Amino acid sequence: MNFTSTRILLRASPLRAVTHRAIVPTTASRFSAVRTYASQPQQQSRGGGGGSTLLMAAIGAGAGAAGYHYYNQYNSKTAGAGSSVAVTSSKDGKGGVTAIDYQKVYNAIADLLEDDNYDDGSYGPVFVRLAWHASGTWDQAAKNGGSSKGTMRFKSESSHSANAGLGIARERLNRVKDKFPDISYGDLWTLAGVCAIQEMGGPTIKWRSGRIDGQEEDAVPDGRLPDGARPDPKHSRDVFYKMGFNDQEIVALLGAHALGRCHKDRSGFDGPWTASPTVVSNAFYTELLGRKWVERKWDGPKQFQDKESQSLMMLPADMALLKDKEFKKWVEVYAKDEQKFFEDFAKATSKLFELGCVFEEGSRVHEFKRTNE
Repeated sequence: MNFTSTRILLRASPLRAVTHRAIVPTTASRFSAVRTYASQPQQQSRGGGGGSTLLMAAIGAGAGAAGYHYYNQYNSKTAGAGSSVAVTSSKDGKGGVTAIDYQKVYNAIADLLEDDNYDDGSYGPVFVRLAWHASGTWDQAAKNGGSSKGTMRFKSESSHSANAGLGIARERLNRVKDKFPDISYGDLWTLAGVCAIQEMGGPTIKWRSGRIDGQEEDAVPDGRLPDGARPDPKHSRDVFYKMGFNDQEIVALLGAHALGRCHKDRSGFDGPWTASPTVVSNAFYTELLGRKWVERKWDGPKQFQDKESQSLMMLPADMALLKDKEFKKWVEVYAKDEQKFFEDFAKATSKLFELGCVFEEGSRVHEFKRTNE
């Protein structure tokens, strides 16, 4: 797949100066060659409007918009039980209805990705994390959780320790919600994950609409998401098997750790996994295998840092992948073959975002165009 026209999100940061000591060649040079920088003028996306337009709309709405989002996120009596069919239309002012154009929603989300004042210059990684955490609570035995009812908008779920910091992503995406008020929160958050992955150079993620806004009673208990502090492979299997994933899918999904960084004021951990935290690649695997990792001596929870630069980190749960024969086999496969990783990651991510969702028969499967295509 050719990603030469992908939206530019690779940042010029000190991280890029880190020597990439992977056991196999990577595509870092390909990504740096095809991207410009976030400080350069942005190309106008089609159909979604500019980011400044969304910002002005949000500012113009003022206190009314703030009250709207508070009311919809925290008042369980009026959140709406809904049906298993998504709300996908809005009044056109003439007594009819107009279906949501999800490509326009995608474009509007893309307009919100880049910001020089946030982390490494992109909200992409935190949008992926939001979509992941909204979806990864599914328990196939209990038959509840997942993104189907958008329950992270309730404090009983948003306050889970694993969701610390995700209010930043939810609040930013409210600008899109203001423009497309009939999209459900579950659809909005998962579509934001799809958009972020594709705009950061990743594979095409198939996506369907149909999630609804449930009630607070639909929120799930704490403890269903993976704990990065756990050093044992059994923990990862226990969590992911409950969702219905196998070992290969577990390792593929964890490749998302190529993105973003940990924050001490959120998870307690600190630092990025890779030197290109706003680019989807197989770098998580190449770094995990290709560097010497030592325990970091600091006042935070146990984590590892690369011995050479001391600028990258791995969690105990990441290191556990190397202790297990089956997990390590897939780490090695994806380190050697990025295209294979992209193929498996796309399938597993689409599956993750649909866990527990009920879709209408024959519902459309979307494959979104990137904003520079």
